Amino acid sequence: MGMQNWSENIVLVDLPQEPEMADELKSVIEIVRDRGDCDVVIDFSSVDIVTSSSISKLLKLRKLLADCEHRLVFCSVAAATRGIFTVIGLDGIFELADDKFVALASLQMVS
Repeated sequence: MGMQNWSENIVLVDLPQEPEMADELKSVIEIVRDRGDCDVVIDFSSVDIVTSSSISKLLKLRKLLADCEHRLVFCSVAAATRGIFTVIGLDGIFELADDKFVALASLQMVS
């Protein structure tokens, strides 16, 4: 699994391409549900397309984190995927950063 504890309160996930993405997101949701005390950064560097199933899991993860007042930040999101988020109205829902260092820094400044 492409998931690592970046710090005590931040988990970094290197998201694989579809179809493995859906399984990875399911695992992340289970781990976050069990932990309940972390922010999550998802690195989309290896992703070129996102299916509706994975978008559904991303929304579920976002809600799970928001319910316990934690953040979900996406980074290195390809222009095509950003376009998908915009077209379906999720660009205002998901927090996006240029790369994982910007995403991690934004979480650490608040922590």
